[in-house]
Amino acid sequence: MESRMQATTRTRALQIVLVAFGGVALLVYPLMRLWPAGFAWSPRQGAYEQMIAGLYATLGVFLIRAAREPARHASLIWFTVWSSVVHGGIMAVQAAVMPMERMHLAGDVPLLLAAAAVLAVLAPRAADAGG
Repeated sequence: MESRMQATTRTRALQIVLVAFGGVALLVYPLMRLWPAGFAWSPRQGAYEQMIAGLYATLGVFLIRAAREPARHASLIWFTVWSSVVHGGIMAVQAAVMPMERMHLAGDVPLLLAAAAVLAVLAPRAADAGG
């Protein structure tokens, strides 16, 4: 069973991670421009890039807001974990079979999977909410 101090430390770490990952999500579009090989698919698809950047910007804002009271936003945090695993997994397979997309294995794929792993370790559990 986790001590109160450990729970407080984990919650504080989660708050920092939520703000950091939220900030990265807000930067998806600039990352596509700065390192297209690691964050944008070929051939360039402007409409897709706008869509994915819009979705991640929205997620980023909500992750930053969730940092205030992570336990109240456990479902958003767990959605972020599992959607990142699914998104990263699909992209990993695609990058593995498409030679021109291999740099995604060094760019957005590990970023998504690392975000999922860190959030999963720190995410609120049912016991944190008293249930």
